Amino acid sequence: MKGPSTWYRNPWRKPHVLQVVTWGYLVWSLVPVLAAILISFNSGRSSASFQGFSFQWWAGAPQGDRQGSLFTSPELHAAIVQTVRLSVISMLIAVPLGVSFAIGLDRWRGRVAATANFWMLVSFVVPEIIIGVALFLTFTYTLHAAIKLGTTAQIIGLVAFQVSYPVIVVRARLLSIGKEFEEAAMDLGAPPRAAIRRILLPMLYPAIFASFALVFADVVDDFVTVRYLSGGSNTETLSVKIYSAARATPSPVYNAAATFMLFTTVLVIAVVYVLYKRFGRGQTASATEFSTQL
Repeated sequence: MKGPSTWYRNPWRKPHVLQVVTWGYLVWSLVPVLAAILISFNSGRSSASFQGFSFQWWAGAPQGDRQGSLFTSPELHAAIVQTVRLSVISMLIAVPLGVSFAIGLDRWRGRVAATANFWMLVSFVVPEIIIGVALFLTFTYTLHAAIKLGTTAQIIGLVAFQVSYPVIVVRARLLSIGKEFEEAAMDLGAPPRAAIRRILLPMLYPAIFASFALVFADVVDDFVTVRYLSGGSNTETLSVKIYSAARATPSPVYNAAATFMLFTTVLVIAVVYVLYKRFGRGQTASATEFSTQL
């Protein structure tokens, strides 16, 4: 007879326990998010009960609320602009730096390279609050004459924190590619720079696109670094506004702000995923053809 112990020891049994845990985690993670999204379309001011469907907290004129809607409130509109500005600029700076750093570490050998790799990983391992406080003290007491707290300081701090993400992603891609393609191009007469530009970088496109999405998504909801390096209310992002309002009695307009952040992040990730699949498919076919020719 097959008892419970026999069923448990069978490695080919269906993972019912894992399925329950997985679905429980998804429900626990998604239900609060879906509830917050639903409240952003509430026709009333309550953040606890849904009173009807409406877009008044997005672009309308809510009655009895001085804050206004997400796209009509000057304060929230400035926060949206600042959020997008920091995300795009940090992404455009951190990813190229990270890609260059990753290629350099992959080609570099010795103790200096190991030290550089260690310090790069420090920003990835150390809690962000420590980096935020350190940057705040640096800009306040050391660089206060050259760089004031505000957008420039926020971009510098975000880039310093985010550059490790593309380094890790691109280095993982470099390990899977190997050096045979680049070496074959140089054997055929291509200079090292041309081999990197025309062979290596196109093969790194999936990792580069993934890095763009990762950095953008992380900067959109960043709170610690942005808050410490903020120079005033005009440099605060949506995450800071939401945090400040959550300590009081927030209206559904902040649910709309959080939903806007979520939709923006999902949209960017979706676009990057499409590009990743497109370039990844083409590179797989090209690599197979190239290996066959060799």
